[in-house]
Amino acid sequence: MTLHIYDTMRRAKVAFEPLDPGDVRFYVCGPTVYDLAHIGNARPVVVFDVLFRLLRHRYGADHVTYARNITDVDDKIIKAAQDSGEAIDAITARTTEAFHADMAALGTLEPSVEPRATQHIPQMIAMIETLIERVTPTSPTATCCSRCPRCPTTAGCRGTARTS
Repeated sequence: MTLHIYDTMRRAKVAFEPLDPGDVRFYVCGPTVYDLAHIGNARPVVVFDVLFRLLRHRYGADHVTYARNITDVDDKIIKAAQDSGEAIDAITARTTEAFHADMAALGTLEPSVEPRATQHIPQMIAMIETLIERVTPTSPTATCCSRCPRCPTTAGCRGTARTS
């Protein structure tokens, strides 16, 4: 039986074909850890837990990598630190621990890898710079979520055109 997933770029269900069946990888945006988890944090964890289990069953547990980040730097975290007087690293450590406990209580598997944003700032900057260099007004996949100085019009993340 073929696994089908919804491809947001194509706006259609497509057959899932991993780039490498021996090393199936997927990345999911994780929580911003400024407060306790809420249902909006739990929904993607549960949904992608189901996908993780399915892919492990289909391709083998040793052949699937699920990466979910922890966003531990954000305006909400800074504001929480200012409001409470608690250090940012203390807030993020405490709320990350609570998040993990809450998700474990739901019976979800831990991701294979869980990088923290603060540990990868230079890599994120380099990736963004590369993406900006590659975007041109004539690029067929030139879609940006915010204003792009190189594009006279900017397409939103969902492909809806808007002027910058």
